[in-house]
Parts: sequence; C-alpha cells; structure tokens
Amino acid sequence: MSAPDESTQFSLESGGTTLCGEEIGEGTPVVLLHGLTATRRYVVMGSKQLPKAGFRTISYDARGHGESSPAPDPGAYEYADLAADLGALLDSLGAERALVAGASMGAHTALAFALAHPERVAAVAAITPAFDGGAESFDDWDALADGLESGGVEGFMAAYNPKVDPRWLETALLVTRQRLARHKHPEAVADALRVVPRSQPFSLADLESLDVPVLVVGDRDEADPGHPLAVAQEYARLLPRAELLVEEEGKSPLAWQGGQLSHAIADFARRYS
Repeated sequence: MSAPDESTQFSLESGGTTLCGEEIGEGTPVVLLHGLTATRRYVVMGSKQLPKAGFRTISYDARGHGESSPAPDPGAYEYADLAADLGALLDSLGAERALVAGASMGAHTALAFALAHPERVAAVAAITPAFDGGAESFDDWDALADGLESGGVEGFMAAYNPKVDPRWLETALLVTRQRLARHKHPEAVADALRVVPRSQPFSLADLESLDVPVLVVGDRDEADPGHPLAVAQEYARLLPRAELLVEEEGKSPLAWQGGQLSHAIADFARRYS
C-alpha cells in the first residue's frame, strides 16, 4: 500500500500476458478499469481524490493496452479474458473484495465479473456502458483497427469520425489522440478493436439477477453518442440495486471530469465498503 500522494507500480501475469498498473492510498480497495483504446489514466483522468478520500485505489492497463503486454493470441481479448484478468489482479494484490469502477469496456468487464463472482465485489460503478445486446455493424471498429495497424495514431485518427456536437469535437479528438500515444503495443490495441466489440459480456437479462449495488454513470448523447444515455438508463432499470447519475443538460459529461467522478465513486463506495 502507499500514501495518498505516492503510487506504487506493479506487474502480474494473467493468461499469458503481463498486466502493468499502480496503486495509491490505503483503505477499502477500489479497482479502476478503462475503456477500449484507453489506458489506466483514463478512468478518473489522473485525479487523486479517491486515495485522498481513504481508498486503496488500484488501476491497471488492460491486456494489450498502455504498458501491458499483448495477449498471447490475437483473439484473446474477449470479455471472459478481461474478467479473468481482474480476478488475477485481486488475487495477486490480496484483495478479497473490492469496489470495481469501469468505463465503457471496463464497465462491461466489471459487471461480467460481478455476475460471475458477486462475493468478490462490494459494489460496481458502471461508467458510460455501451453494450445493449443488439446486433451492430463492426465496419467502423474494423476501419479503426486497420488504420491503427497500418498507420499508427495518424492512421487511426484518419479513420475516426466521432458524430458529436461541434461543441465537443475538439475535445474528443484531442483526448483520443493523447490516449492513443500512450500505448507500447498499438498492434495489440488493433487486435482488441476487432475482438472486444464482437464479444458478449453478458445478456441484459442477466443484469436483473445481480444482487450488488451499482452506480450507473451515463452521459448525454450530444457529447458522447457512442455511449448512449438510453443504454445507461436501461442498465439502471434492469439492475435491482442501481442508481443513475447523469450530468446536467449542457454540461460537460461527468465521465470526463475526473475529480467530480471520483467524488461520486467515493460517496457511493462509503455506503457499501
């Protein structure tokens, strides 16, 4: 464990890959899981409010992302693999039970793990979930993967066409470019882009059986149409112990505000730790 202003780096083996991460602070464990193409920094955007609030804050780069090594097979980025990595992390760090806060891919991973191992999850913060169980085209994901694989960051950006309100476009492009530059193995991120969107973390009907407190953090479609507010609302409706939190209309998404998001997670965690 470490003080609220000093992080300790770690690495661990899971399913043929090396996961790299850090922990900071002492107290009840809170594990942060990032989204597809992001890194561990992009859950609470570098905020240290959680360790300052008395939580042992643990974050790591998903397999193939950031500093973590690629999966042993290009297809080993299924949600089953991601959930197994979370279990390996908790075992490695001696955390029997934790609050798990995940964004997008991380939200789906957290819920999949909670469904399989509810005894190990004190609560979940599901931030901007996007999986709705319906059929979708994967052409855009494949184009991003091809662009990243052939042209690196610039190739990805050439294929990236976020359909956001013009007020938020510059921010969306800037953050995307910044986080892509943090990957040691962009070819592995390209593999993940082809696999994760096709993977089924759970069925929506499964959520009705999850007896774990869940804070669902949605955001409005003007800023982030890739994570529809309707999906967050549906999760909150289906989950028996859910609360829904959304920013005020016209405001920047809560999921983009690391300090505010950390405060919301801390307030929720205090009730269930």
